[in-house]
Amino acid sequence: MLMDKIADLRAGVAPGRRLLGLDLGRKTIGLGLSDVTWTVASPLGTIARRRLAEDLADLLAEVDRQQAGGLVVGLPIGLDGREGPRCQSVRQFVRDLLKLRDLPVAFFDERLSTAAVERMLVDEVDMSRRRRRQVVDKLAAAYILQGALDLLRRPAG
Repeated sequence: MLMDKIADLRAGVAPGRRLLGLDLGRKTIGLGLSDVTWTVASPLGTIARRRLAEDLADLLAEVDRQQAGGLVVGLPIGLDGREGPRCQSVRQFVRDLLKLRDLPVAFFDERLSTAAVERMLVDEVDMSRRRRRQVVDKLAAAYILQGALDLLRRPAG
């Protein structure tokens, strides 16, 4: 079920279940995983994109493997606040996923998440471009998920 707000995940996900964060790229799907207390997000891995049916099957297998109770999906909103073709593609992917399994899913604005992770990898870790390509998607997924977790911890108001 698609949640209108990140806060709606609290009611939709069973207690003690983790959240899986997704950064849907053209070539890979980055995965981040929360702890059961929804405090910390960690990079999990990536799924190489192939055909839609295979991507969905791989993702659902990871949901089962990690016993994830819900998903936080990065939504690539433009810097001007508008939703373009990439947002439409992400939304369609989620609609296709929800046809296969009813999971609590919330979108989270991922503006600049990949850029922030890339900058950190260059400035703080001094990682090579080739190595960055291997890790940026899973780190971006964890970054997106951590933003959602931080928002969930704020007092309602």
